[in-house]
Amino acid sequence: MSVKYAFWNNKGGTGKTSLAFQSITRYAEKYPKKKVLAIDICPQANLSELMLGGLNHKGSEKLLERQGLVPRCSLGGYFQLRLPSPYAPPPFNSHDFITKPNVYNKAIAPNIDLVCGDPLLELQANAVNTLANGNIPGVNAWVAVIDWLRTFLDQLNDEYDTVFMDCNPSFSLYTQIALATTDRIILPVMADDSSRRAIQNAFSLVYGLKLPSEIYAAYAFATKLKDAKRTLPKVHLIVKNRLTQYMGAASAYSAVLQAIQKDVEGLMKTNSEIFTFTKAIDGFVDIRDFQTTGVVAFAKGLPFSKLVSGKQSLNGHRVQVKEDYRVNSMDSMELLVARL
Repeated sequence: MSVKYAFWNNKGGTGKTSLAFQSITRYAEKYPKKKVLAIDICPQANLSELMLGGLNHKGSEKLLERQGLVPRCSLGGYFQLRLPSPYAPPPFNSHDFITKPNVYNKAIAPNIDLVCGDPLLELQANAVNTLANGNIPGVNAWVAVIDWLRTFLDQLNDEYDTVFMDCNPSFSLYTQIALATTDRIILPVMADDSSRRAIQNAFSLVYGLKLPSEIYAAYAFATKLKDAKRTLPKVHLIVKNRLTQYMGAASAYSAVLQAIQKDVEGLMKTNSEIFTFTKAIDGFVDIRDFQTTGVVAFAKGLPFSKLVSGKQSLNGHRVQVKEDYRVNSMDSMELLVARL
């Protein structure tokens, strides 16, 4: 049975997609015999554009090409198929919605397949919400809709060893569809107070912890999943992202990250079942700021392992990728991938 990971935080700007891209590509390189499926569950579809070549290699144009196929080769295309038949799937072939990034971007390992993201998801959101709240005799409409992605993956018969999902920062229903399907959540956080609040919100949204009122409990994601006898995903890693070499132990940034770790340690005592780790030290990983190395890698749709150091042209500007920075970025990703 494949292991399913979701990169998610309900706060934007935590570097979620860049971490997902470098993690997935490095994981596939490190385990070339494993078949990997990346699912882009974000209307912005940035992961898909990176996989297909990045800004400099026309990743967005290649994505539009995939979305222009019939059926539309994206997650939005699959959801489009499900909208007229939300509670029982019509005949379909999951492979119709899968792209091989290596065909478009040779820097991507050939053992990675991709379900492209799609701005259509945002347009579909209201309809999907309405369907999930339908009152259908003998049918749990919410569970039927929340299972759309599970149904998609079930048809693949464990063809993939590992599935990675890049989720939207929101807690929209399409995000809930992803989180209801995943086994393990990877939560990126930044060294600021809003990240601390966001991770507290994340635990409320997914696990129903510290809700402001009991009124919300009956409608909570966790309550609905438990009532349907479904298991909740577990938090597998909390990634302290974009740390800099200037962060000393006494810095304000470090104090915020220590507060986040303390919050998690408190939850581990009261709700240990929502974590895959038993010691906080095993659940956190530090990632230094990728700086120029990251900017160039993402513009070109390149894993760090395929990035060349030295001076190069980027959108008409001359920039330099320093080898020690590239190596540091790779080392950071090795730490993360080693925990998967």
